[in-house]
Amino acid sequence: MTIPDYQTLMLPVLKLIADGAENVSECLPALQEQFSITDEEAQELLPSGRMTVLGNRAHWARTYLSKAGLLTSPRRNCHEITKAGKSLLAQHPDRIDNTILAQFDTFADWREQNTPSGQVNSQSQDRDLLEASQTPEDAIEAATRLMQTSLRDDLLALLLELTPQRFERVILDLLSVMGFGGGRLENTHMTAMTGDAGIDGIIHEDALGLDAVYIQAKRYAPENKISRPDIQRFVGSLNGEGATKGVFVTTSDFSRDAKDYISRVPQRIVLINGYRLADLMIEHDVGVRTRKTYVI
Repeated sequence: MTIPDYQTLMLPVLKLIADGAENVSECLPALQEQFSITDEEAQELLPSGRMTVLGNRAHWARTYLSKAGLLTSPRRNCHEITKAGKSLLAQHPDRIDNTILAQFDTFADWREQNTPSGQVNSQSQDRDLLEASQTPEDAIEAATRLMQTSLRDDLLALLLELTPQRFERVILDLLSVMGFGGGRLENTHMTAMTGDAGIDGIIHEDALGLDAVYIQAKRYAPENKISRPDIQRFVGSLNGEGATKGVFVTTSDFSRDAKDYISRVPQRIVLINGYRLADLMIEHDVGVRTRKTYVI
C-alpha cells in the first residue's frame, strides 16, 4: 500500500496520542500496521535523506492538529491531547482533515498569519495549499520534478540546435566536470571532424595517457534511436584503437537490441540517452545556472 497523505493520518495520530503515545515516533509502528505499510515502504526516505516519508507525513499531521488546538506540547517531543481534541474524538468522526480543522479559531488564525501580505488572492492561494493532500516537502518535490522535466526538455531542444562540433565539446565538458580525466579539461581531446573513425572525443584518465575513455556523441532527433549497428561500429572503432572503455551519448535513445548488445562485448561501454544526458547536465551545472534557491 502507498503511504497515506498527512490528512489521512490526522485522525489516527490524534487517537494514538489520546491513547498514550507521547510523540510521533511512538505512533509510527501502529500507523504502519493500521495502513498495511510494508517495512520497505516504512523505510522510504524523503529526497533529503533525513526523514522517512511516513514519519514526515505523521509529523505534519501532528503539526496541523496542534495548530487547531487539538494537541499541546508541554515539553519538547512530548504531545498530549487537549480538551478540544477529546471533544472532537467523542463525536466519532470518520476523518479529520484541513476542512475540519478550519472550524477551529486557532487554526484559522495560524492560516491568516501565514498569508503573505500585499499579494492579490494570497489568502485563497494559501488556503489551497493547506487544503492540498501534500505536505510542504511533498509539494516542493512535486514542483521540483515538474520544473526539472520542463528544463530537461528545454535543454534537449537547445542541444539539437548546436553544431555537431559544439555538441561534442559540451559532452566532453560534462564528462570532465563529472570527474573523467581527473576533472581537468586539458585531459580531454576532440578528434578531427573528418576521418575520426567513429570516435568524437578522447578523455585521458592519467597524465601519461596510458588509459583513455573514447566518446561517441550523436545529436539525433527523439524519434531517431541509436540502433545495434551503430553500437557495433563504435565497438569496431574501439577495437581499432585497442580501447577498453567507451561512452556513447545521444540526444535521442537506444533501441532494445543496442542495449542488449553492449552486455555481450568485452569493452566497458556506457550508454547515455537524451533524458539521462539532460539530467546529468542539470546535476553538474553544465549549460544551466541557478535562478533561485529555497533554503530549508
